[in-house]
Amino acid sequence: MQSLKYEHLIDLVFRQVRTRQDDIALVNYDTQGRWQHISWRRLGTIIEYLSQHLLDHELDIGDRVAIFSDNRLQWSCADLATLAMRGVVVPIYATSTADQVKFILKDAQAQIIFVDHQEHYDLLCSVLTEDLHNVHVIVFDSYVKLTSPHHQYFDKIVDQSVTLSSLYYQRLQQKGLTDLATLIYTSGTTGNPKGVMLDHMNFSSSIAQHKPFVQFSPGQTSLAFLPLSHVFERSWTFYVLARGGRNVYLAHPMQVQSAMAQVQPHVFCVVPRFLEKIYSTIHDKVKYAPLTKRLLFKWALYIAKTCRYAKRTDYYKRLKLLIAKRLVLMPMRKKIAPQLTLMPCGGAALDEQVAHFFYDMGLPVVTGYGMTETTATITCQRLHQQVAGSCGTQLEGVAVKIGQNNEILIKGDTVMRGYYNNPEATQEVLQDGWLKTGDAGYINEQGELYITERIKDLMKTSNGKYIAPQRVEGLLSRSPFVEQVAIIADARHYVSALIVPAFSALEDWAKEQGIHYRSQLDLVKNSQVNKQIEASLAQLQKELARFEQVKKFTLLSKAFSIELGEITPTLKLRRKVIYQKYALQIASMYN
Repeated sequence: MQSLKYEHLIDLVFRQVRTRQDDIALVNYDTQGRWQHISWRRLGTIIEYLSQHLLDHELDIGDRVAIFSDNRLQWSCADLATLAMRGVVVPIYATSTADQVKFILKDAQAQIIFVDHQEHYDLLCSVLTEDLHNVHVIVFDSYVKLTSPHHQYFDKIVDQSVTLSSLYYQRLQQKGLTDLATLIYTSGTTGNPKGVMLDHMNFSSSIAQHKPFVQFSPGQTSLAFLPLSHVFERSWTFYVLARGGRNVYLAHPMQVQSAMAQVQPHVFCVVPRFLEKIYSTIHDKVKYAPLTKRLLFKWALYIAKTCRYAKRTDYYKRLKLLIAKRLVLMPMRKKIAPQLTLMPCGGAALDEQVAHFFYDMGLPVVTGYGMTETTATITCQRLHQQVAGSCGTQLEGVAVKIGQNNEILIKGDTVMRGYYNNPEATQEVLQDGWLKTGDAGYINEQGELYITERIKDLMKTSNGKYIAPQRVEGLLSRSPFVEQVAIIADARHYVSALIVPAFSALEDWAKEQGIHYRSQLDLVKNSQVNKQIEASLAQLQKELARFEQVKKFTLLSKAFSIELGEITPTLKLRRKVIYQKYALQIASMYN
């Protein structure tokens, strides 16, 4: 575990500032043409000026600084300045409610908070009550109307000349890998979130672990569209900056398609749902393409499937695969991401058929496994060693083993210190130096990790059969007509589902069928619509055992939302909330 060379993140960043001075470091992407970028030299200056401002506001070692914002370059500037001055960064999801923001600020005892636009600023001000009134607020957007003379604009702080104090240099010199770096509040599916304590050793070891197998060169571009509040995107951003890459920030994930076309990133992190949407969109478009194109598409996928494991000496199969790639697969790949060299995928299980589709297309999707508690990645596939369903092999410096009930246990320098102010929860998951992940799986002879289920989420039917809901939900999400799905099975004698349709695809189909409707509610109640989705699910469910198959479903006219507490900021289902809200609909499926 000590063969890796650990360096402090701030040292790695300032090394890039010195060597890459006038190269572009950070870019804000805006579909309206309002691009903003800063050089490495300017990044270094911003970190210095902002660091001094934090010291002027008496930021002590270990003091907490919150960031409540969408993705933007200022997010990383605030992050790095705080870490440079040995403060502790507390990210808050941009989709958080007022109650969630207040809970995190109070639990973390934040002294300073960065916030971006007017809506977030107004929400923040509404929670800054008596016990939080001393929190110092710094606002990224200069057009926000400030309600307190003590609140300040980010630009005003970093655009004026600043004399760095001796304390600034002292903090830089005395920083260490044992300093606490961040409190990341996990978006738990039940109860209040827990603050995961990660130190600089965690992040430095993560950076060192990725160097041997992630081919990312200085000057290459990464697109950050997953929330920086989540450990996955933030850890990857640290890696990009440590390697001298250019990081492009996308505030609104819905703009990712246009951003990919204009930014043409070499790398960007994704979650399975993103790939599932591309998969279903492509298949839906092909369905309405001319007959010759449909047949060519099906032929190319068939050839890719049959030649997937062709031997080097099987020249006939390799020739057919080459033709299929030239005619169909490579043009599709270029339309999606022409310069892409790596697409790390995590956060949930990736459906095997979807994975094979992208592998066959030649897209560099590599799936991995990790948690907030492990500073993201623990195992990861390597390029050209992509096996559908596998989470890859463990990184150097990490130990993975299978414990009781097939639970995955982790040990290594990327494992958290524990949960902030919650020793009971810490003792529950950290035992004898091993982190209990709560996920079940196995390791094959090649050392590849496979996840079978989330132990706490397993559902047991009244017939004694166990259902892994994420597996079924992931499979049903392949349908172009399905946007969200929640499985019901616990203590029931068959499986049912609440389904939120992909309304754009469904509305197109309904118009072609001459179905008249006035609202989405009319659409989900239509018998033809329900029969079409039933037929779509029937095809997909052939891969499932009979006891796993959804027997009945209810279509919902409104999506599960973060604001209503039905899903977490990382888009995981809060099943208890959903089941309570839709209790009548669920009951009707079992009458």
